[in-house]
This record gives sequence, structure tokens and C-alpha cells, in this order.
Amino acid sequence: MSDAILSSNVLQSGDSAIEVLLADDSGIVRRGIRQLLADQIGIKIVGEAADFAQTIRMARELNPQIVILDLHMPDDNNISPQVVKAHLTHGSQVLVISVWNDEDSKKLAVSLGATVFLDKMDLADTLVPTIMQLKRKRSEAV
Repeated sequence: MSDAILSSNVLQSGDSAIEVLLADDSGIVRRGIRQLLADQIGIKIVGEAADFAQTIRMARELNPQIVILDLHMPDDNNISPQVVKAHLTHGSQVLVISVWNDEDSKKLAVSLGATVFLDKMDLADTLVPTIMQLKRKRSEAV
């Protein structure tokens, strides 16, 4: 797998940015999500991961507020959903993305600690509004 990319120029100013860890095994998907978020004020991609193990390590190091998590990555059979949930939901909200939009996928997303489940095919329309809604909810909870 490729090494993690630890920073992005999504946002360079303000303490109010919500920090996002992007985890997807597809470089093309990660690039597309980066482009979707590139001009969004208040959203900062703090890291990228290409598998579950890397995602867990980076979540511990970076402590992002949101983890955008691909439901199926190459090492998903080696790491239990309970382990992923335990490491990612401690201080982070998990936004699961998948091309599979069936009940089994949604149940798996819940077992991974998903706050939200989004269909990858709709990300252009749903990702930014969902992140901003999660950011508002975090602000109201504080």
C-alpha cells in the first residue's frame, strides 16, 4: 500500500476547521474527495489512509473529528469491525462511504461505528452538506 499523505491544502486558516481523515483504498476516489473538499471553508483534510490498519494508526496520531471511511478495503478481513470501531469512534465521527447500498452494508457500517452512511455514487451532492451538518452538531454539543 502507498504511504499516508499527512497533509493537504484544503484549508490553511482558522481554528474552526473540522479535521477530516480520509480513508479509501482507491487513490482516484481519494483524489476526487480531495477535490470536492478543496474549496470548502471549515473543512481540512489532515491525512489520508489506504487500508484499515493505516486508518487506525493515523486516527490515533491525528485525532480527527471526522473519519471518511471506505466500507471495504483490502485488509477488512484481517481487522474486526469491533477493533475498527473502538479505535475510530474515540473522539471521531465515522462517515462510511460505499458503492454497496444494501442492508448488509449498512449493518456493517453500523458495526464499524458509522455516524452516517453515504453512497459513493452520490458523494458530489451529499458529502459536503453531511460534513457541515456533523460540524454544526459538534459545535452545538460543546
